[in-house]
Amino acid sequence: MPELPQRIWSDEDWERIQRGYASQDMDEKWDVFTEGEVVFLHRSWTGFGVFAATFAPVYGGGWRIVSAVAERDGERYGGRDDAYDCVMLELVISAIVLGEPAPELRSKLVELTRRKARSADAPAGLIQHSTLGLRSGSARRS
Repeated sequence: MPELPQRIWSDEDWERIQRGYASQDMDEKWDVFTEGEVVFLHRSWTGFGVFAATFAPVYGGGWRIVSAVAERDGERYGGRDDAYDCVMLELVISAIVLGEPAPELRSKLVELTRRKARSADAPAGLIQHSTLGLRSGSARRS
């Protein structure tokens, strides 16, 4: 991925990310697991891998994504573009795995989705639920 999230996750966040996340029901769309320093994000219904993000420690503390790949097969993932993938990767880790509300990321995802679809009238809650498996404003705890 040419665009990567710039966030530095704390050591505590990294510990939680390493524990991963398993979807609990059909409404949840993501499963996340880690092997070493690589975090894999798979669609829960199909099991298809969508993202693989390599994390590395940051001097002074914390962790950041240093490289990532995104699925480009339209049959497996409807990835839209580099900016969308960057936001989606960070949002799944932040909202699904860490349970953060992430309002800025949610807004950016809605904006990018509407722009790509050329549809300004799609409700934000519908976009978030269809892509993340979350209702607007909700966050999951692992």
